[in-house]
Amino acid sequence: MNIKLHTPKSLKTGSGMASLKQFLLSLFATSVSIALTFGTAAIIDYNAKQKSKREIVMMVMYDMYNSLQSIQKADSTIQQAMDLQLQIAEDTTKFETQRYIFAQLMPKAEYTETTERIFSSSIETINTVGNVLFTENVAEFYQMRKFYKTTVCDSIANDIVRSKPFSSLKNLFNFEYSFYTIMSSGYLRDMQRKYAQCKQMMEVTDADIDAYREQRAQIDKSMTDDDASDDSLKNRFIEIQSAIEAAKAKLKLE
Repeated sequence: MNIKLHTPKSLKTGSGMASLKQFLLSLFATSVSIALTFGTAAIIDYNAKQKSKREIVMMVMYDMYNSLQSIQKADSTIQQAMDLQLQIAEDTTKFETQRYIFAQLMPKAEYTETTERIFSSSIETINTVGNVLFTENVAEFYQMRKFYKTTVCDSIANDIVRSKPFSSLKNLFNFEYSFYTIMSSGYLRDMQRKYAQCKQMMEVTDADIDAYREQRAQIDKSMTDDDASDDSLKNRFIEIQSAIEAAKAKLKLE
């Protein structure tokens, strides 16, 4: 007895296998398309975050750099005052001719707090940077910057008003420039260390700072040029108004 097995027509023609193959290829293509779509979006998002992170880091590092420049200048001023005090101690006859120089040796820590407020008040900014140690170092740097202004610069100014060190040799020698020199140098050294650590952590070089400073200088120059244009326009307006007022006055006289 011959038994014939029934073979489905679709398998006989191979159309079933072709459909399965086509389905798998379609599935693979769809998967690749989805991966490419989301992968590209992820790359774009990552690059955007990295760019934002770099901009925030450079803004903060530039602010720290400028602060250090100001504090280094203040520290140098205190050193000069102490050296002059020593010179007068070694030769008191110099007091009368040199004491007026002291009035010009007033240390000042000049900086703005705009960047500090932006960095410290926005949790999104801190999250974008994504480095806890960097954030802590920056916060400590800003804290030391504040202390430098209050405990060094402001204290010296207040002590000078109170003790009048330039009025007599006795008052001059009682003024503790050496104490303020030690305090100033200590703050400056600690702030320089924090700055160096931040540069290393965020892979910022001196060349990067110089380039960013040049970029900011160009922006500031552009803003200055705009101000100059505004001033020119204002002057032109004043000139026209003056001419009109003069013409009105002439008409009244006639």
